[in-house]
Amino acid sequence: MMLGRPVRWGMALALALCVQAAGADLGAAKAEANLEKRSKLALDNAQAALQAARAAYNQGDNAAAAAALEEMRQSVDLARDSLEQTGKNPRGHPKYFKQAEITTRDLLRRMETFQQEMSYLDRPMVEGAKTRVQQVHDDLLIGLMEGKRK
Repeated sequence: MMLGRPVRWGMALALALCVQAAGADLGAAKAEANLEKRSKLALDNAQAALQAARAAYNQGDNAAAAAALEEMRQSVDLARDSLEQTGKNPRGHPKYFKQAEITTRDLLRRMETFQQEMSYLDRPMVEGAKTRVQQVHDDLLIGLMEGKRK
């Protein structure tokens, strides 16, 4: 089915606003003073950025998809850094650490599905972000299982 030019432009505009809104959420997450809530907001933004990347890719805009994947990676890094800055032992106070572990696991699963649905030539676009999210997930899981050494 071929879409008319006005419909395609409207979809492109909606996609651009979605990506821009995702960027605004990362700024809101950075502005949050509570480090644990900052982590939660950053992970919510990571999920929105992955949705924006998928929408951009489906529209044929690989540049916007790559930008959204980079924003997702930055969001996951912000969440990890925020949790580390709390100075809390993940085993003693697991709530936000476990939420982050579950969210990053879900992101990995969704990224894998997204990557499999992509053209073979476009798959490397996802690989860098997927590797970083896997590292963060593994760090969170180890922190929850081992805790800090005393």
